[in-house]
This record gives sequence, structure tokens and C-alpha cells, in this order.
Amino acid sequence: MTSADGSRQSVKSLFKMLEVLEAFSSTDPELSVVEIARRTSLPRTTVHRIVDSLRSVGFLEQDASRDRYRLGLKLFELGGSALMNLPLYREAPPFVDTLAKLSGEDVHLCIFDGAQMVFVSRRNQIARPHNTVITMENSPCHSTGVGKAALAFQSEAAIDRVIRGGLAHFTPKTITDPKRLKAELAAIRARGYSIDDCEHEPELRCVGAPIRNSAGHVFAAISASGPSRRVTPERVPELARIVMTHAEMLSIRLGYEPTPQSRAAGPAPEPKRRSASPTSRVKKARASLRASG
Repeated sequence: MTSADGSRQSVKSLFKMLEVLEAFSSTDPELSVVEIARRTSLPRTTVHRIVDSLRSVGFLEQDASRDRYRLGLKLFELGGSALMNLPLYREAPPFVDTLAKLSGEDVHLCIFDGAQMVFVSRRNQIARPHNTVITMENSPCHSTGVGKAALAFQSEAAIDRVIRGGLAHFTPKTITDPKRLKAELAAIRARGYSIDDCEHEPELRCVGAPIRNSAGHVFAAISASGPSRRVTPERVPELARIVMTHAEMLSIRLGYEPTPQSRAAGPAPEPKRRSASPTSRVKKARASLRASG
């Protein structure tokens, strides 16, 4: 075997490990070898070998019965390190703090991961236990202020992917119809901010705005939320101005250069091929490796 062949095999093995890890989710935190094999379409013997390797380095943990596995704390440690090294995480605190003070409401800052929103920072008006602990929590896109603010400016393919993942019902006001959701996203693009009108939690209203990177692409969102008795429909426009202002200031801090055209409503242009997302590059690499055998 040549060095090139050995390198290719190593990369293929890494992709298989990644597929095993991606088989786990918040809805399926524990899986057996058989379930992992079914989800990844990998041979059971291959899954068993990979699971043993991942368990030995702490990426997977085995339950007491030794029949099921879950993601290990080592991944949480690595995720926390990655989060703290994000420019958004480093630059956001002053903007999050100021928005919380000016609005008098809870503030959430999240990144769009292609399917859900991942919390980066939050400020609660009422102190809660472990408020400063980094938690890799997810929230849905279709029912939250941050989620809709980010999703509205994604490509049609990304929006359709979220819809195919399911529009879970949380409250009587949750939008679960794809056509209604797309109409809502169009309205968000037109006005520049989103409204979670008690759609994720009863009696909780939220206003969100998109955050752009240096290329002008929306990759995150920030929101202010509070009890619907306090965040009334009449107060939403005023709160929206504050939220949008802080979203744009944070975007500028991250290298975004707004123009009169970019300030106009509408989604950011799609990234050029060379700027494809990491997820897209991984999928293309996997397909290439499988095709080559």
C-alpha cells in the first residue's frame, strides 16, 4: 500500500467515525450497535470496532448494561473549547449585556448549525442556577425568535431541509404548516426582524434579528424575550429597533460592512462554491471517497 492509499484509508476511517457520532441526537441520546449500524448503513462489525475506539478515548460512554452507548464528556469539553474560540463568542458579551440592560428582557445569542440553533450566550434578568456554565443546547428554528431570524435569510434548500426535519408543535400558536412558515420567513426578510408570538413557550413573546459574518451571510441571531404581558404587540416595534441595532453593531464588529443595498430587506447571496460550508465539504468528501472504493 502506498502512502497515498494509506492516507485515503485513514480519511475514510475518520468519516466513518464521524458518521457514528452523528447518529446520536438530542432525541436519541442512547443507541445500541445495531441501531447505529442501521442509521449509518455501516456493517455491524465495523460499527462495533469504531464504537470501541471512540469509547477508549472518551468520545462515547457505555451504560451499565453495556448494551447501549451515549456521547461522552470529552466531546462536551472539545465543544466548549471550540465555542469559546469563536470570534462571535469573544465579541458578543458587551452587545448581549447592553441589549439586556436597554430592553430589560432576557437576551439569547445563537448560531445556526444547518438544522437548529445552538446557544452561544444568554443573559437572564432573573439569576438562575449555573447561568454561566457553557451548555451546548439546541433550539428549533421554526418556533423561536432566533431561529426564524436566522432561517429567514438562508437558501431555499436550507429552509426545505429544516422543514423536512419536522415542524414540532409546542404551543397552539406554533407554525407547523410549511407554506405558513415560508410566508412568515418572507415577512421577516421584508421587515428585518422576527417575532416569536408565544410559539415556543406559552405567554412568552420574543423579537429576534439576524447576525452576519464578514461575507454578509447570516449565520447567527440575537433576541430579546419576555412575558407576553410585558412584551406586548404594541411594544414589539420599539424592541425590534433595539434588537436590530445591536445585531448590526455585532455584525460590524465581526467584519460585516453594511451598504444601502445590504440594509434593504432580503437574504444574503449564496456563498460561492469555494466558500461552501464545512458540512457541505464533508458530504462531498464522503461521496468522493465512497465512489473511489
